[in-house]
Amino acid sequence: MTWPTQAATDLLSALARGIDQVLDEAAALRRDLHAHPHLGGFEGPTAQRLRDALGLPVTKVAGTGFLTRLGPAGPSVGIRAELDGLPVAEETGVAWAATNGAMHACGHDVHMAATWALLTAASRIALPVGMVGVFQPREEVQPSGAKDILDSGLMAAEQIRGMIAAHVQPRVSVGVISTGVGGINAAADEFDIVVRGHAGHGAYPQVTIDPVPVLASIALGLHELVGRTIDPTHPAVLTIGRIQAGTTHNIIPEYGSLHGIVRTMHETDRRHLHADLRRLAEHTAAARGATAEVSILVGDPVLANAADLVRAVDPLLDGLGITVAEEPFRSCGADDFSHYSAACQILMMFVGTGEETGGRHEIGLHHPRYLPGDETLRQVALALAAGYVAGARVAGGLA
Repeated sequence: MTWPTQAATDLLSALARGIDQVLDEAAALRRDLHAHPHLGGFEGPTAQRLRDALGLPVTKVAGTGFLTRLGPAGPSVGIRAELDGLPVAEETGVAWAATNGAMHACGHDVHMAATWALLTAASRIALPVGMVGVFQPREEVQPSGAKDILDSGLMAAEQIRGMIAAHVQPRVSVGVISTGVGGINAAADEFDIVVRGHAGHGAYPQVTIDPVPVLASIALGLHELVGRTIDPTHPAVLTIGRIQAGTTHNIIPEYGSLHGIVRTMHETDRRHLHADLRRLAEHTAAARGATAEVSILVGDPVLANAADLVRAVDPLLDGLGITVAEEPFRSCGADDFSHYSAACQILMMFVGTGEETGGRHEIGLHHPRYLPGDETLRQVALALAAGYVAGARVAGGLA
């Protein structure tokens, strides 16, 4: 049978009409959420605002998160939205800018409002399979909100067969949505290295073991690891984000530390970099009479889109008049949405906001001036609607 079937097309059209009917309300909700962001783990007011707006029965999960279900019992499709903001001071200058030192600088306000629009539209029609709105905390911080929801057992209880998400992306052209089979985001792990030496006066370095040059040598060595130990056709990134040592000009400190991330698209590369990182730090320190303590926090796995969902959603998006990217957008960015793949098929779509400058200093995700327009709401909501219809097919509830 040719896909999409008439039933699939009719269902998506009904959802699209319903979304269009509530877009003004969704935009007002988006601006309210944007003006009042809350950091990961403290999203209670955001969750309450959404629960009030939805007016549906909910099940709380993972602290500040919640689920809400529409449609018949049995298999269902999950629609994920993230609740948390970032510790970024907003510089957009709009009247509805946040002023509390936090910011929805990653588009989560758009995702939440678009999910509200889809759920509101879906509540007014008959659904072939269940639709579960998953309002997830702590996407930006550890411990992962997605992992906590996965471990709660609620996904199994709701019989979620596919999990759908859409994320704004300034490196995708406006009006374009990127899907793509397989890995589209990297595994992301954090590392901390503490180097211990022997403190003393800066005028007498011969009686000390200075951890600062040791840290510098480790930092330089770490940046060589990817280029010299990983297959150059495999995406991988190692970034040192922070180095700390000492308290003043003339004291050699007892210890110092450096902190960073490792991002990989292949599990074997992930394991090798962890081992190489630890060995390089410990041996570099030992060669200078110091010690290095290495800790690695294993984070999100690779985010890999399920082939069945991609093949089902692409023609649905095309039927809505939305351009699907010919070359899928893939990056070493990370999203804890990847954890859901342990329980079901997953699909992440990138919705273009077209703000790429093409230079080194773009205004992109996590920037204090990043602000997708309200028009992006419709694109995200339609992407989620198409994802639901694709998921309904995979769940066996739609021919």
